[in-house]
Amino acid sequence: MKIIVPMAGRGSRLRPHTLTVPKPLIPIAGKPIVQRLVEDIAQVLNEPIDEIAFIIGKDFGKEIENQLTKVAENLGAKASIYVQDQPLGTGHAIMCAKDSLEGPAVVAYADTLFKADFNLDKEADAVMWVKQVENPNAYGVIKLNEAGNITDLVEKPSEFVSDLAVIGIYYFKDVGVLKGELQKVLDENIIRGGEYQINDGIEKMKQKGAIFKPGKVDEWMDCGNKNVTVETNTRMLGFLHKDEAEILISNSHKKENSEIIPPCFIGENVVLKNATIGPNVSLGNNTIVENSSIKNSLIQENSHIKNANLDEAMMGNHAKFDGKFTKISIGDYSVLE
Repeated sequence: MKIIVPMAGRGSRLRPHTLTVPKPLIPIAGKPIVQRLVEDIAQVLNEPIDEIAFIIGKDFGKEIENQLTKVAENLGAKASIYVQDQPLGTGHAIMCAKDSLEGPAVVAYADTLFKADFNLDKEADAVMWVKQVENPNAYGVIKLNEAGNITDLVEKPSEFVSDLAVIGIYYFKDVGVLKGELQKVLDENIIRGGEYQINDGIEKMKQKGAIFKPGKVDEWMDCGNKNVTVETNTRMLGFLHKDEAEILISNSHKKENSEIIPPCFIGENVVLKNATIGPNVSLGNNTIVENSSIKNSLIQENSHIKNANLDEAMMGNHAKFDGKFTKISIGDYSVLE
C-alpha cells in the first residue's frame, strides 16, 4: 500500500506561521500535521505502508525533505519526494508523482486530520472518505444510489443532495487507473478555476464503470487558519488524552510553582515557572513560560513567554512574548516585549 500526499501549498491563510514552515509541518499536539495524517491513515488501513510519496513546493528545501523522509521511515515506508513547481491544482499535483502511481494507494491532502474506525472496502475500485456535516451547501458532497455507490460529486449544492462531505482522502484499488484518467485531463486541457482537478479524473473513472464507495469518518479537523488550527489542537489533545494513545507530557520538563491542567502536550526540556498551563495547550520543545497563564493555545519550539495571560493563542518557533494581549498570533522569531 502507498500513500500519496500532495502538500505543495504553503498555506497563506495560516500566515505568519507558514512564512518559514509549510502548513503540513505545523505541529498539532506535538506532531506535524502530515505525520499525524499518515499515521492515522496507516491505522485505518491496518496493513504495511510500502511507500509515501510527498509532493512539495519548489522552495521547501532539503531540511523539510529530510523531515518527510523520517516521517515515512518511522512507518517502515520508503519516502519519495516530488516537486510541483506551479500551483496548477490537485490533479496536476498528483501527476507530479506519476512514477509512484501504481497499485493500491491512498491519496490524502495534508491540510486535514481525522478520526475514524471503519473497515475499508478494498473490493471497491475506489473509496472516498466523507464526514456527515450540518451545512452541506458549504462543501463538496457525494450523491449515493440505492446500492450505496457514489454516483455524483456536487460542489456546494444550492439544493440538498446529501450531508456527506468529501474530506480530501481517497483510496484507489489501483491508483494507476486514476493516473491514466488524469493524464487525459492534462492532455485535453480540462481546466476549472485555472487548475486541473482530481474530480475530473474521478469522473472519467466513473464514466467507465468504476465503483466508488463512501468511507465515513467520525471526526474531521481542519487546519486552514489560526483559529481552526488552535481548535484542532484542542480537539486532538482531547482525543489523545482520552485514549491514552500517546505520552503527552515529557519527563524532561521542569516545573517550579506551576500547574498543568490536562489535556496538554508538554515537549522536551520545557521550563515552567509560576505558570498555569491548560487545559488544551501544546508547548513545543525547549519553551520557557514564566509568570503566565496559558489555555487553549498552540506554542511551538524554543519560545519564551513572560507575564502573559494567553487564550486561543498561536506562536511560532523562537518567538518571545511579554505583554497583556491574549488571542495573539505571532510567527517564528517574532519579539513582542
